[in-house]
Amino acid sequence: MIEAAFRGRLGSFALDAAFSVPGEGITALFGPSGCGKTTVLRGMAGLMRLPEGLLRVNGETWQDGRRFLPPHRRDIGYVFQEASLFPHLSVERNLRFGLRRSRSGVRIGMEEVVELLGVAPLFDRPVRSLSGGERQRVAIGRALLSQPRLLLMDEPLSALDRFSKDEILPYLERLHATLSIPVIYVSHDIAEVERLADTLVLMEAGRVRAAGPIADLLADPALPLIHLPEPAAVVEGEVIATDSRYGLSDIRVPGGVVTVPGDLGPNGVRRRLRIPASDVSLGRHAPLDTTILNALPARIEGAEPAGPYQITVRLRLGPDGQGAALLSRVSRKSWERLALRTGDLVVARLKAVALAEPAQPPEAFRGAGARPS
Repeated sequence: MIEAAFRGRLGSFALDAAFSVPGEGITALFGPSGCGKTTVLRGMAGLMRLPEGLLRVNGETWQDGRRFLPPHRRDIGYVFQEASLFPHLSVERNLRFGLRRSRSGVRIGMEEVVELLGVAPLFDRPVRSLSGGERQRVAIGRALLSQPRLLLMDEPLSALDRFSKDEILPYLERLHATLSIPVIYVSHDIAEVERLADTLVLMEAGRVRAAGPIADLLADPALPLIHLPEPAAVVEGEVIATDSRYGLSDIRVPGGVVTVPGDLGPNGVRRRLRIPASDVSLGRHAPLDTTILNALPARIEGAEPAGPYQITVRLRLGPDGQGAALLSRVSRKSWERLALRTGDLVVARLKAVALAEPAQPPEAFRGAGARPS
């Protein structure tokens, strides 16, 4: 468990943020620019000492009242928006600088980091010749080699173009799938958060608006996320079958089975699905003569206006309404024409399902510091 609470004023900005999140996986601090995300991250790193601060990381107190561990004693890895590599050193020497900083013995070795982040081809290159995505991969590797108990990432993709972001995201997913090190990830890009985060801390004007599992917060009617222009649900499940003839896989999620393009086996592997609300239509009956592969029973949990002519419908899969949360964005005319109401059993027709596909951890990385299987 990670417990954090920071309070204080920075000029006219007042910070009063407190949250408790799991001590594993990726926790995203999400909110608009200027809401205090980076200030909280710097407080966690010990780079900023606010008037009131508390930080406990998996049972160890790093800050509480007068107790304040300086940054070099906090066993953190910090990845900034800019890679901040040493320009006079090669990629390999930048990585080895992080390794030399280890105070607690090597748990994550050079070979494992090179495998995880795919940086072997970059070893002898000067830093100035790297692309933005390559620089950030090296920066992440250097942070990992410092043997952190907590990895802090401050909008690591914000300075990258779309192509470079798409290049580095699979490596972040691999890190997530492989390491047991908890990550606090700052972002104002909801697409990044949906793809990477397990837990979400939603910040607004220096305060924590809500904190909890990302799937729950994305569908919470009391939060602004449900009113985004393109809201989506995040659902996790496990592969139960593959169809090599048609290149499809079945994934069991709470409340049903979803068919997804691609051979995603072996059975038992867990996958994350992103299902946009605009790609979920509703009906009273199962569709006939359609190309849509996924038509699942669901119950309407509630509905919220989305402007004057649209409705965002909150659903739970399964006839009992106890399964995974989904969202559907429908026209007000369709809502009224079908006379839909909260509690109704409907058929949710999934027109598209996007797969966030973490790479499987390499065998050599299944050691100390690796996420337990």
